[in-house]
Amino acid sequence: MSDLALAAADRQVISALRSNKVPFIKTFFDNTTFTATHVVHDPATREAAVVDSVMEYDPAAGRTAHHHAQEVVDYIRANDLKLQWLLETHVHADHLSAAPWIQEQLGGKLAIGADIIRVQDIFGKLFNAGTRFARDGSQFDRLFHDGETFMLGSIPAIALHVPGHTPADMAYVIGDAAFIGDTLFMPDYGTARADFPGGDARMLYRSIRRLLSLPEQTRLFLCHDYKAPGRDTFAWETTVGAERTHNVHVHEGVGEDEFVAMRTGRDATLSMPNLLMPSVQVNMRGGHLPEAEENGTRYIKIPIDRV
Repeated sequence: MSDLALAAADRQVISALRSNKVPFIKTFFDNTTFTATHVVHDPATREAAVVDSVMEYDPAAGRTAHHHAQEVVDYIRANDLKLQWLLETHVHADHLSAAPWIQEQLGGKLAIGADIIRVQDIFGKLFNAGTRFARDGSQFDRLFHDGETFMLGSIPAIALHVPGHTPADMAYVIGDAAFIGDTLFMPDYGTARADFPGGDARMLYRSIRRLLSLPEQTRLFLCHDYKAPGRDTFAWETTVGAERTHNVHVHEGVGEDEFVAMRTGRDATLSMPNLLMPSVQVNMRGGHLPEAEENGTRYIKIPIDRV
């Protein structure tokens, strides 16, 4: 997309932010995967969205559960909300999505960024998913393109492509709030890694700068928190202003080359997430488990000496 088109998309964001529509947000934090699932709704229409849901997975036993997702469903029902959207910010490598299970309970449209097809191609090959695995994003109800607008009830929203952590990361700006996935963490913790297949530290820097060009009062809701040294509680909400001023990796004054050197060096010291193999195989399918084989059992594949 051209710089002019990007600027036009950002102008739409600012217009949406000035709509004076303020969504209500309730967050459910999963301590096992350190994931924040956000339920955001329009107080006027009670239309709601679930952002980045979690399905439990025990890798030793090969068993799934939906206790965390059940809390989300119970909350939506108890507050008489109508689920309109299930929004995924990207193909997560650290937890399995519960979006299809929640959709079975409550309805709504499952959405992700249109560049999911790039991720499906990369990991479809890595896991030798076969011809039955569609690499066209058809597992999702809606594929958002950069700058595409939508509504949550009466609240205007826009989807922004913010690649770097993965090629397909999206941020969703809904009223005065932005749900930014794994681009940024709390200011005292920094930024997301960029060393997964298709990741790019330089792209991540540019995506972060784009997000930080939003009005400073914009509320930012994060996908993860790991408690920075010296902080005893989990946190998942901050603001553009706080990130601009205090983010330890990318505050104002940190240049692109400096950030890329820091991020690349830091990523080289990190181990792979514990749930990388099952998470990617499930999430690239829109949260669905792989198809059952001839014996009726579903399997997670583990490539040997590849990752």
